[in-house]
Amino acid sequence: MANNRRHFIIATVLILICTVLVYWVLDTVLLKPAAAVVEAGPIDNLFDQHIWLIAFLFALVVVFMCYALIAFRARGDEGDGEHVHGNGLLEILWTVVPCFVVVYFAWISTTMLLDLTRPNPDEYVVSAEGRQWSWLFTYPENGAVTPELVLPVDTPVRMDLTSDDVLHSFWVPEFRVKQDTVPGMVTHVRFTPNVIGEYVLRCAELCGTNHGGMLATVRVVSAEEFKLWQSEQLAQLQE
Repeated sequence: MANNRRHFIIATVLILICTVLVYWVLDTVLLKPAAAVVEAGPIDNLFDQHIWLIAFLFALVVVFMCYALIAFRARGDEGDGEHVHGNGLLEILWTVVPCFVVVYFAWISTTMLLDLTRPNPDEYVVSAEGRQWSWLFTYPENGAVTPELVLPVDTPVRMDLTSDDVLHSFWVPEFRVKQDTVPGMVTHVRFTPNVIGEYVLRCAELCGTNHGGMLATVRVVSAEEFKLWQSEQLAQLQE
């Protein structure tokens, strides 16, 4: 019994060490771009929890397997090994615990999705149309149509997405959220940009030969600069 406890303690310590190392590797390799919207916080937190879970499950399997190969390898004795009966408590644990983990992630994912898609009465609306292989943005407030997306900082935004031909997908990595554009229907994506800067909108749905070139500039500007930009667009429409 004491010997089994020693093996369990050693394996547990190795699993913890391996979990931290694997998490560090994954977190380094899967480097996320700097967040630029309010919604990125909970999304990044959910990703982080998934990475910890992946690292732990990897360590749990690999460490136990490697430790068993080394610690319990045959040393000249080719007879039958010790007969081990099933462990009812262990079987209950490895059934119940994963169920709780799945329910937990389902709950926080559903809650987050509801928060991300909840309408905001103060949201600024922009329409985006995807086409092979470019984007076109319409501002219902003043009727401006532009090939680049200009947004005011710290303002809730709702993008009304359509497609002129095939499936596309609206994705700015720094915004984290992503939504397909579907021919014949309007889809929506909501976010609140909170970092002034210039970003790149990409299509995240394979849509043809120039899919990789379906890019558009996204500029997040101050409220004053956005009002000036709106005035310039309105003046161009009146010419």
